[in-house]
Amino acid sequence: MDTSDFVVAIPARYAASRLPGKPLRPLGGEPLVLHVARRALAAGAREVWVATDDARIAEALAGSGVRIAMTSPDHASGTDRLADCAAQAGWDDGTVVVNLQGDEPFAPAAGIRAVAATLVASGAPMSTLATAIADADPLFDPNTVKLVRAANGDALYFSRAPIPWARDAFARDRTALPADGPWLRHIGIYGYRAGFLRQFAALPPSPLERIESLEQLRALEAGHRIAVAITPAPFPPGIDTPEDLARAERHLAAQRAG
Repeated sequence: MDTSDFVVAIPARYAASRLPGKPLRPLGGEPLVLHVARRALAAGAREVWVATDDARIAEALAGSGVRIAMTSPDHASGTDRLADCAAQAGWDDGTVVVNLQGDEPFAPAAGIRAVAATLVASGAPMSTLATAIADADPLFDPNTVKLVRAANGDALYFSRAPIPWARDAFARDRTALPADGPWLRHIGIYGYRAGFLRQFAALPPSPLERIESLEQLRALEAGHRIAVAITPAPFPPGIDTPEDLARAERHLAAQRAG
């Protein structure tokens, strides 16, 4: 299959506990969700959809070149919202769908393409990206999701805890990382076939998913592979808090100045 033949779906829920109205928050004078949509369009997707529950978000995207799926405000997760979008879009089971979070205004085009290519190349029903962790602070931060991979690149586990645990090194010092560790930060972008997206959304929440509050563990617990590639381009963290938004403003200003 042509690895450039993929669609991007962006879940954009109006309500957000830590940053209410997040998709419409201004970044560089424009709604955050518009920046994300442009990143998806720049990646060369065949179609870009925004799956939202609020007409104000749809209005903010008018004329941007993306399609809108109006979805129920009662969906429990972004995956449920994307499954609804897939039904509205009429994608067949084999369509490669990239789930780009609605708070990733700096998602690199190469990274978006890489998650689609990894899905196709691996034969796994689901794919995602990771990047190396360079210092101890994010490793010990529960808001930073970590993962470990098998030798073939498949995910073994995702956790908010510091994994893998360097028993001897961390017994001596937890302020620095041993030089030879494979510590990886998970990047919350996913690829699926549309058929698997529907299957995944139909699965009940799993025990590990509930404990860690990480939806991707539902797939692992059900026995499904998740192929993990190292991102080919820097993937700045998404925006969850007012502080994150202020950091994004500084990053955007530096980009425009440079």
